[in-house]
Amino acid sequence: MEVVGFLGLLASFAAIGLISARRGSGGDSDYLLADRAVSPLFVALSAAATKNSGYMFIALMGYIYTFGLSAVWLVVGFFFGDLVAFCFVHARVRQATSETGAKTFPELLSRWGGGEYRALRSVTALLILVFLSTYAAAQFSAGGKALHVLFGWPEATGAVLGASVVLVYCWSGGLRASIWTDVAQSLVMMVAMLALLAAVLSETGGVPGFLERLRAVSPTYMDLGARRFGGAGAAALFAFGWLFNGLGVTGQPQVMIRFMALSPRRSTWQTGIYYFTWTGLFLAATFLVGLATRLFVTQASGFDAELALPLMAHNLIPGVWVGVIIAGVFAASLSTADSQILSCAAALSDDLRWIGGADAARLATAAVVTATTAIALFASASVFTLVIFSWSALACALGPLVIVQALGARPTQATALAMAATGLVVALSWRQLDLDRTVYEGLPGMAAAFAIFAASQLLTPSNPKPPQ
Repeated sequence: MEVVGFLGLLASFAAIGLISARRGSGGDSDYLLADRAVSPLFVALSAAATKNSGYMFIALMGYIYTFGLSAVWLVVGFFFGDLVAFCFVHARVRQATSETGAKTFPELLSRWGGGEYRALRSVTALLILVFLSTYAAAQFSAGGKALHVLFGWPEATGAVLGASVVLVYCWSGGLRASIWTDVAQSLVMMVAMLALLAAVLSETGGVPGFLERLRAVSPTYMDLGARRFGGAGAAALFAFGWLFNGLGVTGQPQVMIRFMALSPRRSTWQTGIYYFTWTGLFLAATFLVGLATRLFVTQASGFDAELALPLMAHNLIPGVWVGVIIAGVFAASLSTADSQILSCAAALSDDLRWIGGADAARLATAAVVTATTAIALFASASVFTLVIFSWSALACALGPLVIVQALGARPTQATALAMAATGLVVALSWRQLDLDRTVYEGLPGMAAAFAIFAASQLLTPSNPKPPQ
C-alpha cells in the first residue's frame, strides 16, 4: 500500500505541472518567469518548499541525529538570516525586475541600475550552472536514499524516478509548472513532518515523556554547544556564523526567481507573512523530529546518519503513512530540484545561449536534467556536504552583490566581479581547511565580498555611470 500511495502522489505532481501549462501564454517570459503573474500565496509556498528541500528530511536529520540540541543554531540561522534578508532585499528585487524587464537572475544582476554588464551576466550564469546542478543532484540523491531504506530499491532508481517526474512537468510548463507543483509539494511536506511529530509524541507519552527520553540519550545530546565547542563564546560564534546561511538566500536564484515572478499588483509583505509562517512551523517540527531520531534508530558502526528519518518512519508508523512520509521526502527534493534545473536551463538558453532555437529553454532543461542525474548517480559526497557546499558558494559569490544593489549602491562591473570571485574563493578555502567546524564559511566569505565593495568605495568616492 505504501508504494501505491507514494507513486500516486508522484503522478499527481506530474499531473498538476501538466495542467498548469494550459494557463501559460507559451512564450519565453511565461516559461522563465510565469509572465510575472503569480499570487503572494503561491510565491510564498513555492519559495518555502524550494528553500526547505530534501536536505531537511535527509541531511539536516543526520546532523541533528549526530549533534543533538546544538544543531538548533543551524535552524535559527536558516530562519532569522532569511528574515533579515527579506526585510531589506526581496521587495527591491521585485522592483528591479520590473524596471529592467529581466527574465533571469543573471540578467537582473547585470542590468540593475541601468546599463548592461555582459561579463557579469556570463560569469553569474556559469556559477549557477556549476553549483545549482550539484545542488539539484543532491536532491535526487536524497530521494534515492529514502527509497532505498523504505522500499529496498537501489538508490539510483529513486534518482532516475525523481529526475523523470521533474522533466515531465518542467518541459511542459516551465516556472509556472514548478510553482504549482511546489504548492502541492509544500502541503505534502508539512503533512509528512507533522505526522512524524505526532507519532513521536504518541509513542513517548507526550511532551514530558519526550523531553525526559531526550535527556537520557547522553550527557551532551541536549547541550546547546558549550561542551561541544569548548565554551559559550565558541558556541556563540558558531551560532552567529549560521545567520549568514539564512542571509545567503539572496544569492540563490532558485528562490529569488519566485519573488521576481510575483505579480506587480500584489504585496511583497503579504507574501512574507505566508512564507515565514509556513517556514517557522516546518523548521520547528523538523528540529523536534530530528532530535527524536536518536530515540528510535540505534547507532551502529558505519551507520549513515542521513538515513535516520526514513529508518525511524519505517519503525514507528503504519505502512500507509510510510508512503506519505516518503512522498514528503520526495516532494521536498523535487520542489528544490525543479527550481534549480530551471535556473540552470535559463542560464544556458538565455544568458549564455549555448543552446539555440525556438525551444531553447526546453532543450536546456532536458540537458540539465541529464547532467544532474549523472552527478547524483556517481557523486560520492553526502547530501549535507553537497548542499552546504553549493549553497555557500552561491551565497558568498552572489549574495553580497544582491544586497549592496538592493540597498542602493551601484558597483562597477569590475567591482562586482571582484566581489563574486573573492567571496567564492574565501568560502571554498575556508571549507577546504576544515575551518567550517568552528565558523560557517558564509560569514568569512560574505564578509570578504563586502570588504571588496567597501574598498572600492574608498578608492572611487563617486560611482561612475553604468555603461550604456
